[in-house]
Amino acid sequence: MSFTSTLYLGPVLDMLLQDVPPLWRMDLRLGLQEALVNAVKHGNCLDPSKIVLIHYTPLPGSYRWVIQDQGTGFVPVPDLVCGRETCLRDAAESGRGLYILDQIFDHVEWADQGRQLTLIKHQHRPAATWTPWR
Repeated sequence: MSFTSTLYLGPVLDMLLQDVPPLWRMDLRLGLQEALVNAVKHGNCLDPSKIVLIHYTPLPGSYRWVIQDQGTGFVPVPDLVCGRETCLRDAAESGRGLYILDQIFDHVEWADQGRQLTLIKHQHRPAATWTPWR
């Protein structure tokens, strides 16, 4: 699927999440929205003549989205260079969305000089439900 660079993302997100279990939809919606906003705003610079291309693939035991913009790209900072604490500090200054993606998805991979993003969420068993003290 593809769409022109706009921040009106509700229908796109609805289509991308229709096969996802309800338990995960809110988190994945936040993550996908962040990725799409980044592609539209930072990648395509809100240029309505540019498109964002999305490939969604449900895999056995996981879900995979590949998002590609037509921007100039950027150089992602590898996790090995940027430890968790440093990323958290830097995220508050210049890109908390990248931190959000890392927290929501099990696999986040940049390609094509930052113009292509692959996001994968594995179907983990749900965690035990928390019960408050009575």
